[in-house]
Amino acid sequence: MNAKWLKLLGSVSIIGLLLTGCGSASGSRESTAATSATATSSPRSPANQAPGSGVPSEAQSAATGDIPDNQVFLTYDNHAYGYAIRYPEGWARKGSGADVTIQDKGNVIHILLSRGAPPSPAGADADIAKLKHTDPSVRAGAAQMLKIGAIPVVKLTYTRLSSPDPVTGKRLPLTIDRYEYTHGGKVAIIDLGTPVGVDNVDAYRMISETFKWR
Repeated sequence: MNAKWLKLLGSVSIIGLLLTGCGSASGSRESTAATSATATSSPRSPANQAPGSGVPSEAQSAATGDIPDNQVFLTYDNHAYGYAIRYPEGWARKGSGADVTIQDKGNVIHILLSRGAPPSPAGADADIAKLKHTDPSVRAGAAQMLKIGAIPVVKLTYTRLSSPDPVTGKRLPLTIDRYEYTHGGKVAIIDLGTPVGVDNVDAYRMISETFKWR
């Protein structure tokens, strides 16, 4: 092979190596771009999601039951059983006569009328003891006699689990203030219940003070 052919062959080899190198660099750039695009467009994993994007907890849901300071109250008059009591506007009322429930979210006002002897702390404790037999979740403190205005009233506080939620089946812990009033052979038992973690103490105290016999 003469010198002229050797020189030509060497030139062709160099050109081939250059083209191969350019192709590899281009393929590397395309591969990197594709990987970057895939990483950018992939959905965020739960660990990277913004905090607070989940479903509210039961405690947070229950907190929506707080009775605001500017709440408007209405008066419920039960003429058949001779009493009146105030309750928050917007709460749903069901029942009539001797058994009335006024409710909103986990908050409840339950009024039960009967005829009987004047209530006493011992009698109230006995009633709660009977309730424990049907609902083991009940826990109660001792009943006491106090006065609302000049009227003697029996009060006790107990806790229990709510009825199962119709959708989730879950039961919320409730705190219930029970007040027992008497007049002319009639007894009114009023339960003021609210979910644990919800502060309606002042509002419920005010409601208890508005109960009046007619």
